[in-house]
Amino acid sequence: MDYQHTQIGTVIFVIVAIIICIMVVVWLNSNGAYWIIPAATIGFLLVLLVLFGTLTVKITDNTIKCRFGVGLVRTTFSFSDITTVTIVHNPWYYGWGIRLTPHGWMFNVSGLEAVELTFNSGKQFRIGTDQPRRLAAAIQEKIDNEG
Repeated sequence: MDYQHTQIGTVIFVIVAIIICIMVVVWLNSNGAYWIIPAATIGFLLVLLVLFGTLTVKITDNTIKCRFGVGLVRTTFSFSDITTVTIVHNPWYYGWGIRLTPHGWMFNVSGLEAVELTFNSGKQFRIGTDQPRRLAAAIQEKIDNEG
């Protein structure tokens, strides 16, 4: 089963849009003084959106590739290193982004559902997704075909 899915961090986009609107109002009311602060804030937020606004998970013949945004932040896992795949529910306080949880590292842009990979080394990694069953099934199929 081939799998590729891009999840958009909708809440992240809404929050950033609200902050940008506030910064535009501040910028327009600054009368030329201190314009650099709202301009820099807007620029910084736009860069964050490009880098972390989406999470794409792609399954190839031998690997799982996860990348945020344009792909500057990414990771790849080999199916031969994965022992188990589990659908999990993250507590709300695990948040979004790149997180170190009690269960290992996690990539997440939205929601509370994730697929937890357990590796031969015993380490774990969680991939946040709005399609946990499809992702877990695609990974499990590749693991089964490896063995």
